[in-house]
Amino acid sequence: MSSAADLLRTLMRETPDFPEPGIVFRDLTPVLADGPALAALADELAAPFGGGYDIVAGVEARGFPLAAAIAARTGRGTLLVRKAGKLPAPVLSEHYGLEYGTDTIEVSAGLLPPGTRVLLVDDVLATGGTLAAAHRLIQSAGWVVAGTAVALELGDLDGRARLGAPVHVVLTV
Repeated sequence: MSSAADLLRTLMRETPDFPEPGIVFRDLTPVLADGPALAALADELAAPFGGGYDIVAGVEARGFPLAAAIAARTGRGTLLVRKAGKLPAPVLSEHYGLEYGTDTIEVSAGLLPPGTRVLLVDDVLATGGTLAAAHRLIQSAGWVVAGTAVALELGDLDGRARLGAPVHVVLTV
């Protein structure tokens, strides 16, 4: 059986100059579409945290299927970290800066008791802005970031430096 990192390398599609010139878009949807690869990736993402979390949070959008796969394989629930305006009120919001503007993410307020340990999951760690905002959002809800797990890290962007909890990466490019 191939390792999750090998499966990522094999199945990931790279599209040069997308969404703009000079950017190489690394598309993990072929990994999500392959059942055995998705299972291996979910297991690898969760492994270092040894069950030290109560719920798995997925960051919109490709973090959702990864979080759901981990949750299903470990018997945990899934928390959705959504873009603004996608959840009914009441919500907690976190605004953050991007290279080209600002954005907002939200979670349902009061969904989980204070102190809930959250494993935060996303597909790609680039500059770390979205994941850092998700950390702040989880903490503002009174929950604890037990760790962060990502399938792919763009190492030259040093996004990991913006995150406080333990970070586990399956593949760095």
